[in-house]
Amino acid sequence: MGVFTRFKDIATANMNSMLDKAEDPEKMIKMMIREIEDTLVELKTSCAGAIASKKTVQRSLDGVRERLDQWNTRAELAVLKGRDDLAREALLEKRRFSTKIDTLEQEFTQHAALVEQYQEEIRQLEDKLKTSREKQRMLVQRQIHAKRKIQAQEDIRRMDNHETLARFDKMENRIEQMEAEADLVNYGVKSTLDEQFEDIIIDDDIEQELKRLKSARTKGNTLQD
Repeated sequence: MGVFTRFKDIATANMNSMLDKAEDPEKMIKMMIREIEDTLVELKTSCAGAIASKKTVQRSLDGVRERLDQWNTRAELAVLKGRDDLAREALLEKRRFSTKIDTLEQEFTQHAALVEQYQEEIRQLEDKLKTSREKQRMLVQRQIHAKRKIQAQEDIRRMDNHETLARFDKMENRIEQMEAEADLVNYGVKSTLDEQFEDIIIDDDIEQELKRLKSARTKGNTLQD
């Protein structure tokens, strides 16, 4: 496959469509990046060759133009000296170099156009490579996010598992039992110090009330006598 054909295929490729259809988008984008990089290397190599050829033609063109000027100067000198025969010969040489210049100028134009075409295609492919690498970075991030999401879903499913819930219920029942046992530790044990003082106060109130009742009864009996 020629470099221009490869460039055309890559430049017109619909990246999003290709990735949507691919079973492994990350693998597909890596292949595309490698293909673009390889094509870029070929384009730059070809462009360098075209530039070298352009410079070679330019040097040839400069040399031929110099020779044309020389023969034009000789023709003028021959005319000045009255040597029409030499002037004719010089003009023939000038025409020969003039024809050669026309050919070289056409060749130079072709090389210049080819260099410009290569440079434009290199710019396009470099833009494509930049876009592809950004796409690769996004795909990697999406893949990492997807893996984390899958892991989270699996963790949730494990938490929702009947066996896990049963263990939680068993643990909760055990804690409730321990709490009940703790409540029974002091059941029926002698009252605390605070409770004993409360009992003394209550007993004192009862005694005072009893005394009032007895005193009232004694007074009543006295009045009856």
